Amino acid sequence: MGPPHVARAVAARARERVGVSVVDPWRGEDGWQFTPEKEGCTPDHLHGSDTLRELYVEADPDATCRVTVPVLWDTEEETIVNNESREVLRMLTTAFDDLANGVSLLPDDHETRELVDEAITEIYEPVNNGVYRAGFATSQEAYDDAIDDLFGALDRWDDHLSDRRYLVGGSLTEADLCLFTTLVRFDQVYHTHFMCNRQYIHQYEHLWPYLRDLYTTPGVADTVNMDHIKEHYYTTHPDVTPSGIIARGPDLDFEASHDRDRLSGSPPTPRADD
Repeated sequence: MGPPHVARAVAARARERVGVSVVDPWRGEDGWQFTPEKEGCTPDHLHGSDTLRELYVEADPDATCRVTVPVLWDTEEETIVNNESREVLRMLTTAFDDLANGVSLLPDDHETRELVDEAITEIYEPVNNGVYRAGFATSQEAYDDAIDDLFGALDRWDDHLSDRRYLVGGSLTEADLCLFTTLVRFDQVYHTHFMCNRQYIHQYEHLWPYLRDLYTTPGVADTVNMDHIKEHYYTTHPDVTPSGIIARGPDLDFEASHDRDRLSGSPPTPRADD
């Protein structure tokens, strides 16, 4: 998957029995396209549309909004339910409870849920959005501010993970997915493409094994297509890489032993009624 906000929703969907159609990682003049002949892409399983814009028009013939991913589609009402990644992620975790594969990415108790939401908020601006702030900065000051915020946050999360397996509580939550989607793209895209080059993630003492731990959680690796990720970034941002040349490397082993199962925490928690 290309953009990380899409992958957040798809990573959650990997634990739920909700169908998915995958657009081309290259976004052309017509926006996101369905190119099922391309490896890793699929047709629009519901309507056979050629572009995602056609689905937006299907939902609202007068639609003039920006066409973005992900899109959560209601097959009964034949309309778009939501296209904001954080809200889609929460819907997949809560509103589709009856479809879940026996695990929960959101704790039942209110206090821990608040901690999850706080962590997601703390991750978003300096990390999830921070790489974009750096990459699309139009002044040295804006770039420097973004880099300081980004690596300041990464340093704090690295320290936070020194004695615990997951960000909040004792199991994998939405917060981990929100951090994962940026971490997994960092060394092969953001470090070079967006000039976030103070440090690689694989040079962090705790973030790197944490990333490998999440990647090897059943179902998560299936949401990562690094070829799609790199093609999307290097060919879709002409202001950043006008040549469209896709950088090579670094070669990373996300499946290498991480030894984090010795820490307090466990994989996603089974639901009480399963």
